[in-house]
Amino acid sequence: MKRTRPSEVRTLLTERQIIPSRVLGQNFLIDQNILNIILASAHLNEDDHVLEIGPGLGVLTEHLIRAGRHVTAIEKDPRLAAYLREAFAHCPDLQLIEADALESDLPGLVQRHGITHVISNLPYSSGTRMLVELIDCPDRPLRFVVMLQSDVAERLVAQPGSKAYGLLSIHAQLHYDVVIRKHVSPSCFYPPPEVRSALVELYRRDRPMIDLRDEPHFRELVKWSFSQRRKQLGTILQKAPRQVVPDSHTVSHQLAELNIASSLRPEQISIIDWGRLSNKLQR
Repeated sequence: MKRTRPSEVRTLLTERQIIPSRVLGQNFLIDQNILNIILASAHLNEDDHVLEIGPGLGVLTEHLIRAGRHVTAIEKDPRLAAYLREAFAHCPDLQLIEADALESDLPGLVQRHGITHVISNLPYSSGTRMLVELIDCPDRPLRFVVMLQSDVAERLVAQPGSKAYGLLSIHAQLHYDVVIRKHVSPSCFYPPPEVRSALVELYRRDRPMIDLRDEPHFRELVKWSFSQRRKQLGTILQKAPRQVVPDSHTVSHQLAELNIASSLRPEQISIIDWGRLSNKLQR
């Protein structure tokens, strides 16, 4: 079957008595042009190992395998998993895992399988959580090409000073160059989702945007600060727990030494300045 042809997709779902689930974020890609953009953005080599979360009917899986890549796919829906086992029964380069990706050890899977790429039409309800877990894992994949809600995509690429800039922007951009490759209409999916989508590419930096003395501390600092993003930085740090600010009495002096105004709010501070501040506090 042609998995990007809406009539054939509908027929297959009817034959299998599968009603796409909104809860599971089952919106199947049916646009060949978008599929081509995904594959072109992936820049795959023959030695790459791809992780696909939520393969659905296998429209992307089919092309990844056809290109000779090894694919590990995680599918939660037992009905779709059964279909994929039949459809790709003679494909030794596909390992299908029937499981909930949210309850899986994604960092362990990346390490065990040597995952280099994550290429997925991620479920809207849980895709952000999965992406953050993979971005933060010790063996970070080289590249992500993922479909997400447009508002999540805008947060990933947001720069200091914008309303969208926050924890997700900093998590992603510390280790990855992030770009939106394409905004995608709901009509490119069956059934069409209620929100617009965007195709995002994340490519791992050779080095983090700033070298950190203690990355867990950096994350705690940013998390604490953005939990009070309407307040000024000086006020936020004065009231921070000791694991974030070991000596609150010296905060004003430390900010002055870094030339970071205490009147700034968290969304006005660059990733590099967050890193400089974390390193300073750790001294």
